[in-house]
Amino acid sequence: MISRMKPIRVAIPVSIVVALALGGCAVVPPSGPSVVALPRSGEPLNQFQQDDYTCRDYAFHSTDASGAAQSATANGVNSAALGTIGGAAVGALIGAATGNPAAGAAIGAGGGLLVGSSAGANGAQASAMGMQARYDAAYAQCMTSKGNTISQPPMAGYAPQPVYVAPPPRYVAPPPVIMYAPYPRY
Repeated sequence: MISRMKPIRVAIPVSIVVALALGGCAVVPPSGPSVVALPRSGEPLNQFQQDDYTCRDYAFHSTDASGAAQSATANGVNSAALGTIGGAAVGALIGAATGNPAAGAAIGAGGGLLVGSSAGANGAQASAMGMQARYDAAYAQCMTSKGNTISQPPMAGYAPQPVYVAPPPRYVAPPPVIMYAPYPRY
């Protein structure tokens, strides 16, 4: 019995591919501080919680997190779109030189979408980190102005300073002295 396998072609709509590629570009505004706030000595818990809520609200509104997140997301989407258009143009030029501009445009558009999406996602991540830093600074200023203290965890990605430890000293005995001399005369 001879069986023949036929290739099955699956068509993926372009909108799904674009949505998956652009999904990494979305920037979400900070949901809270990444620093630890500690109440001042003798402060009741409900007063500390009121200060915390007030300072979170102050940090959110002073940094305009929603507007910045929308702006960063739009920049990421634009980067992916420009990458796709630029890749298609370059691919069409290369394809025209080789005799198949349609295939070159399709390959260039795919490569441009990939490069543009990764550049957009990278820019979105940098924007999100910047927004979080501004939020943390505003929150810390507000909490310290109310008498609370801020304890910041060690930053990820930074290693402590290296410590040089000298090797222990080693004693090397001098080589033995061998004398070949005549015996003394008495």
